[in-house]
Amino acid sequence: MTKPTLTETLALERLEVNLFRGTTPEGESRQRIYGGQVIAQSLLAAYETVEDRVCHSLHCYFIRPGDPTIPIIFEVDRSRDGGSFTTRRVIAVQHGQQIFNLAASFQVDEQGYEHQSDPPDAPAWDDVEDDAEVRRRLRAEAPPEDLDWIDREQPIEMHTVGGRFDVAAPQPLDPRQQVWFRARHPIGDDAHMHQVILAYASDMSLLGTAIRPHGVSWRTPGFQSASLDHAMWFHRPTDFNQWHLYVQESPSASGGRGFNLGYIYRASDGVLVASCAQEGLMRLRKPR
Repeated sequence: MTKPTLTETLALERLEVNLFRGTTPEGESRQRIYGGQVIAQSLLAAYETVEDRVCHSLHCYFIRPGDPTIPIIFEVDRSRDGGSFTTRRVIAVQHGQQIFNLAASFQVDEQGYEHQSDPPDAPAWDDVEDDAEVRRRLRAEAPPEDLDWIDREQPIEMHTVGGRFDVAAPQPLDPRQQVWFRARHPIGDDAHMHQVILAYASDMSLLGTAIRPHGVSWRTPGFQSASLDHAMWFHRPTDFNQWHLYVQESPSASGGRGFNLGYIYRASDGVLVASCAQEGLMRLRKPR
């Protein structure tokens, strides 16, 4: 049996005019739903109620951990349909409770002033080791509960410049990192789906940027981390089957939260296609 692609996994079932149902991939071993999945499916639900406009920004909050064993219900509120902009609000529900909400704004195609920051220097993607190869190389030292994740083909290819953060023996590092990434399987010609899958991938590794300076990881006893909110701005359309450089930095951590910024540049021409901001929980609970 052929494993479904990410596009097929994210697909929604329409239950009513503004009501949709989504599921989590079978065999998912996480205790909670990956945040990028619910971002992507919520954006997809919003797109199902919008015509001839493209999302330029989204802002969302993670309210409760999602349960990967049951479907998610997405309710779309058609907040406004204006002359140039359309606004949608999406609420994701499980067990009768909100687990996530998203507000997104869509705009008609419009020409205007343009400028962008230049991409930083970075080694080419093919000069950086594939993260999947790094995981497989360290497989012998991994605990049994990590083996399913290590062996499973991930839908997003990632090459972390300087190598992946060592979760088994973390050392304090600079709160900056660069990651080459792209969708592993063909997305197709739907430009909206390229945007949806870019949103899915944007949650990968971003929270870890704030953790890097502190010499801890999700394996550190008592350490807790989770995305709290996520914002994304889409500047230009792109083909996410091609390589992109995800430049990440964490300018601040305080109050048990880490703040992160991300900038996504297209490899072929250095165009800045999207920017992200995220705050996440990061606390160390002392044993009692």
